Amino acid sequence: MRITARFKAPATAFALLPALLLGAVGCSSGTDAPAAGKSPDPKGSAAGAPSGASGTPGAQAASPAPKAKDDRLNRAALEQGDLPGYQVSAQGKNPNAPDGQPQADKKACQPLADIMGDKPDPAAHETVNRGIGSQKQVGLAVSASVSSYDESDAKRVVARLREAVAACGSGFTATVQKQSGTYRDVKAVPFKTAGDESVSWTTTAAADGVSAQVHLVVVREGSTVVRLMALNVAAAGQKAAVPQEVADKQLEKVGKAG
Repeated sequence: MRITARFKAPATAFALLPALLLGAVGCSSGTDAPAAGKSPDPKGSAAGAPSGASGTPGAQAASPAPKAKDDRLNRAALEQGDLPGYQVSAQGKNPNAPDGQPQADKKACQPLADIMGDKPDPAAHETVNRGIGSQKQVGLAVSASVSSYDESDAKRVVARLREAVAACGSGFTATVQKQSGTYRDVKAVPFKTAGDESVSWTTTAAADGVSAQVHLVVVREGSTVVRLMALNVAAAGQKAAVPQEVADKQLEKVGKAG
């Protein structure tokens, strides 16, 4: 796994980071760009596929991501070629990352734990994930997910997140498959984006002496919820931000998908 030279952490520390974000780690280096004269895989190159969470070489590559039953989500999901300067992988989740929804130790913070799981919220009907690596800012990894909801549930997701960000500034602990990590310094931050409504915040994830700053943006467009998460795997302690161009392109595709 290329990134282990830049971001070394025990497996438990990887587990606490957003499981979906880990899928972007393998394609976060500019060295992963397709060779000259070769067309990129429309779903992301093999270099963009995630390997083992612990960074063990030779981990089995993940199988192609299944298509969503809701074809609108397939049309809305980002693809290789949508974002010049970025590598997009259909493998939005590391296959060795824990499955399910993390459980927070504080009830008020559960929406923030949920957003780190397989779905932005248990009420989601279906979710399509993408891992994105910047070839302009080496180390920047982004996870982009689009989920379908009943519109009332989609509105509730954003409302609950706003409340949780306000209530959980001092942090919380989340556990999934008996692996735990802490999220400290939860802070709302401004982020301008299209869509009906949105919420944006930063937090520091930590476990086993390793920490990483994470930026999250959640946007509702009708009954669709977009979830964007970013961190810098080359320098996990540095501030990371979801690139505006990634958010704009993702929302543009959601709008076009209808």
